[in-house]
Amino acid sequence: MLARTSSDLADLIPLMTSIRHGLHQNPELGFAEYETATLITGHLRGAGCEVYEQLGGTGITGLLKKGTSTRMIGFRADMDALPLTETGTPDYKSTRPGHMHACGHDGHMAMLLGATYALAQSGRFDGTLAVIFQPNEENGLGAQAMLADGLLERFPMDEIYGLHNLPSEPLGSLSTRSGTICASESLFELVVHGQGGHSAMPHQGVDAILVGSELVQALQSIVARKLKPGSGAVVSVTEFITDGRRNVLPGTARLKGDVRARTPEDRDHIKTLIAQIARGIAETHQVQIGFSFQTEFVETCNAEQQTDAVLKAAHTVGLETKTRPDPMSFSEDFAHLSAAVPGCFTLIGNGTEGAYGQPLHATDYDFNDALLPIGAAFWCQLAEDRLPVTESDDV
Repeated sequence: MLARTSSDLADLIPLMTSIRHGLHQNPELGFAEYETATLITGHLRGAGCEVYEQLGGTGITGLLKKGTSTRMIGFRADMDALPLTETGTPDYKSTRPGHMHACGHDGHMAMLLGATYALAQSGRFDGTLAVIFQPNEENGLGAQAMLADGLLERFPMDEIYGLHNLPSEPLGSLSTRSGTICASESLFELVVHGQGGHSAMPHQGVDAILVGSELVQALQSIVARKLKPGSGAVVSVTEFITDGRRNVLPGTARLKGDVRARTPEDRDHIKTLIAQIARGIAETHQVQIGFSFQTEFVETCNAEQQTDAVLKAAHTVGLETKTRPDPMSFSEDFAHLSAAVPGCFTLIGNGTEGAYGQPLHATDYDFNDALLPIGAAFWCQLAEDRLPVTESDDV
C-alpha cells in the first residue's frame, strides 16, 4: 500500500479551509448545532455517503462503503463551540458574540470532511467507514446522547477513533498512549445551612462563610494527604457564593467545585472523602451541609491494539510521534465511545506560534489551517490500514 501524504490532499485544501472558516464564523453551542449539521450533511452527501441525521439531537453519521468486507470502523469529530466572545482578529472571526470555536472543533470537522472526500474519490479500503459528527462535547453530553439514540445498534463498529488538536505542540506532531489518556471530570456542590445574623454579634448565629472557608481548606488535604503521590488527581473549589451583605453574616454558603481523576477508584475515593469532611465540619459547627457529586466525563481509555494502529498510521504518513508518559488532566466526551467500543483518542500538534499556541478555550486561540491536510492525510491512512484491501479484492 502506498503511504498517504498531506500533498495527496492538495486539491482539497481550499475546500477544507473554506469549510473551517465558515464554521468558525458561525459557531453554535451544544445541542444547537443546527446550521453546522446542515452544512456537514450537505458535504457528506456530496462525497457520496449514506447520511443519518438527528442522532442524539443534532448528531450525524455518514457511511462510506467500498468492497465486500463486513468490518466497520468509526472516526469521530466534535461539533460544538464554547460560550465565549472571541478576542482574536482573524478575517473569519466569529460573527456571534458569546459564541466561539475556541477548542478547534471547526478544524476537527473540516479535517474529517476532507478525509471523507479523499477516501470517496481515491480511497483504497474494503469495508465501511462511519464518520461521526458529535454534538455537545464540551458538556460531556453528546456522546451519551448518540449512544442512547442507538448509535452502536444502528452502526455496529469494530473500533472507533478520535483526533484532537493540541496547542503549543509542534505542528502535526502526534501523541497518544495506551490506557488512560484523559482524566475524568466530576462536579460537586456543598451547601452550608448556618444561621445568619448581625456582623457585630457573630456569637448569635453560625457564620456560613467561616464554615465554608474550613471546607475549602480541608478539601485541599485530599490530594495532598489522602491520595498516593503522583495520582494526577485535582480537587478545586471554583465558586463560593453566600447570601451575606455589608453588615449581615450569611446563613447560607454554596461551594461549587471540580474534581479530576485518572482512575475510577480515585474518583470514588475522592467522593467519599468530600462527604466525610462535610459531615465532620457540619458536626463541629452544628449545621447542615448538603452534598452532591456528579460525574460529567468518565476517564478516557485507549485500547492497546488501536493505539498501536494510530502510531503506525502516523509513522507511515511521516508524522513525528510519541507515547505520552502520563494522561492529560483535561477530560473528553470520547470516553463514553471508547468505553463501548475499542478505540483510541489521539492528540495532534496545532503549532507553537501566536494564536496556534494559545491554550484551548482561550478567547484568542485559533485552529491552524496548516494542520488540515496533515490531519486529513492521517485519517485516510488509518482508514486504509484498518480496512485493508487484499490482492484478491476488487474495490
